[in-house]
Amino acid sequence: MRITEDGGPPFAQLRDGVRRQIQRGALLPGDRLPTVRAMAADLGLAPNTVARAYRELEQEGWLIGHGRAGTFVADHLPAQPSDREAALAEAAETYRRRAAQLGFSPAQAVRELERP
Repeated sequence: MRITEDGGPPFAQLRDGVRRQIQRGALLPGDRLPTVRAMAADLGLAPNTVARAYRELEQEGWLIGHGRAGTFVADHLPAQPSDREAALAEAAETYRRRAAQLGFSPAQAVRELERP
């Protein structure tokens, strides 16, 4: 894994990189991740940066921390929406925000969508 200067905040690059490795199967459920200090040394990052990435992945359900025993890939990974579902959710959120900007209630916006 590489952290680049122009790739955004280092913690986000690490978080996203670990998530991608899990999704691709490079990291499997139950696999132990390097310690925060070891990962920080390998990547040239501050330990707090690595700790933040690990913490966010734990909150999202990708990792499980077992204190001194280490950090592991979760046995049951969070469900990921399909590309179609994610695109639909994004379109719906955009529509909802635009309707609110125009002064319409959510109920009015839904009625407009259901109109023949």
